[in-house]
Amino acid sequence: MAISSKYIAIFLIFIFLSFPSKITCESEDNNTTQSKCGSDTGHGCRNKNEALKLKLVAIASILVTSMIGVCLPLVSRTVPALQPDKNLFVLVKAFASGVILATGYMHVMPDSFDCLRSDCLPDNPWKKFPFTTFVAMLSAILTLSVDSYAMSYFKKYKFESGVGNVRDYAHNGKMESQICDNNISHFHGEAKVDDKAAQLLRYRVVAQVLELGIVVHSVVIGLSMGASDNPCTIRPLVAAICFHQLFEGMGLGGCILQAEYGMKIKAIMVFFFSLTTPFGIALGIGLSKVYSENSPTALIVVGLLNACSAGLLNYMALVDLLAADFLGTKLQNSMKLQSWAYLAVLLGAGGMSVMAIWA
Repeated sequence: MAISSKYIAIFLIFIFLSFPSKITCESEDNNTTQSKCGSDTGHGCRNKNEALKLKLVAIASILVTSMIGVCLPLVSRTVPALQPDKNLFVLVKAFASGVILATGYMHVMPDSFDCLRSDCLPDNPWKKFPFTTFVAMLSAILTLSVDSYAMSYFKKYKFESGVGNVRDYAHNGKMESQICDNNISHFHGEAKVDDKAAQLLRYRVVAQVLELGIVVHSVVIGLSMGASDNPCTIRPLVAAICFHQLFEGMGLGGCILQAEYGMKIKAIMVFFFSLTTPFGIALGIGLSKVYSENSPTALIVVGLLNACSAGLLNYMALVDLLAADFLGTKLQNSMKLQSWAYLAVLLGAGGMSVMAIWA
């Protein structure tokens, strides 16, 4: 009994001594996590002066590539091969649509997951519920509702105005047979006009909503880059974002071209697309002393914004860009062109997916 009591005593002493060490390790881990959540994580490659130089280079290069990308389709009217009704334009637009699709799935949505499932946020509720996919789903439904309500309002308005025109025409004292004949031709002509006008309205809704989604995630990307003092992170981001802005701009520019806006609206849309990422970088530089990308507030805001943008971009790319083109008359009448368009989509999405390695 004495020997067993001795072993029990030693065992109890061992357990007692092990508790402080465990608590100490846990407290050190918590302190490490808290310090990590309150500051920039790039301690191994942190150089504020070099990072600032890279940010200034990024502002200039991203601004130029954004303007080139979004303006290329707009000046394509002077190039016969790049007219909207030509095959080359269809292939370029398919490539750009693939870039936009991959942006939503391979860049924006994973970033939202990283933010909303960060160790800097409490487990309840952020790790108990998939907020990223939930918000992205709501964003896609909201985008659909905007698209649907805009088209419904337009059709209702045009129908009412068309009925009014027929009634006015009927009161002109014409012969009844002439009225009937003219009404038939009038309705056929009006149907063609309405189809073109409805298609034009759809192009305009697509262009505006697509730019909204692009602007949101562009500001977020720029803000994160501008607030970072890590050259090792910024350097590959510059090339990746330039590639991203170039081809995403071509997709948006194609939508703006099909929307047939006036010069003023075109200039405003080009201006906002080109300046959003550089503006985000400049804003991040100005807020670098007070903004921490790993703070709980920043993680929640950026994560939710990215989720909204991901849902919007995925819907727009699949429904309003790819499905509208691939189910349209031009591609449906040519299996060869359709196959080349699928290849262009895969190239665009594949190239943008490879960029996810660095950004």
